[in-house]
Amino acid sequence: MAIPPITPYPMPDVSDLPASRVDWQPDARRAVLLVHDMQNYFLRAFTPGQSPLVDLMSNVLALRARCSDLGIPVVYSAQPGGQSSEQRGLLLDFWGGGIGTDPQEAEITPELAPRAGDVLLTKWRYSAYQRTELAELMAAQGRDQLIVCGIYAHIGVLMTACEAFMRDVQPFVVADAVADFSADHHRMALTYAAERCAVTVTTRQISRALAREVAGV
Repeated sequence: MAIPPITPYPMPDVSDLPASRVDWQPDARRAVLLVHDMQNYFLRAFTPGQSPLVDLMSNVLALRARCSDLGIPVVYSAQPGGQSSEQRGLLLDFWGGGIGTDPQEAEITPELAPRAGDVLLTKWRYSAYQRTELAELMAAQGRDQLIVCGIYAHIGVLMTACEAFMRDVQPFVVADAVADFSADHHRMALTYAAERCAVTVTTRQISRALAREVAGV
């Protein structure tokens, strides 16, 4: 049940964003950035040198840099390799064994490797909240906004945003810093998020909003 090759497609831009139902504004004092499952195993399904991979990488890097500059904690999620059938649970029925035993498959792509001070969570289910310390980490720092980037938009990214919402954490899904199996899957994830649980924004929009908020403009 390997993930099939993903046909290149263009990243959405601001004109493609679905209308949000809420007017939440990102606040550097309240936010955490989650870099979701940017592991070699998942990224290899994309075509190198083409969209959405090229845009995904550059936008996640830009978002991480902005958040670091503003003192926003950066958290990574990563699924472990070589899971037993008991550890996989029902994921085994849908996706097979997942990441294999080669350590390189489970690693975060080198361009985005966690740095000193970043947090790396071991992730076991679609939502990055399930069986991790994400909720406790955010509560301990008094953070109640979650900026989500990474892959895949309609699976883990969306489920994490939904669970954040159900925990009274305001999620922001960065539309051009996530990617998916296809443009249709990507669009569906953004539409569901905007209509039911999150604000969808572009990298430029949220970067500017955070900078303005810090500057008090």
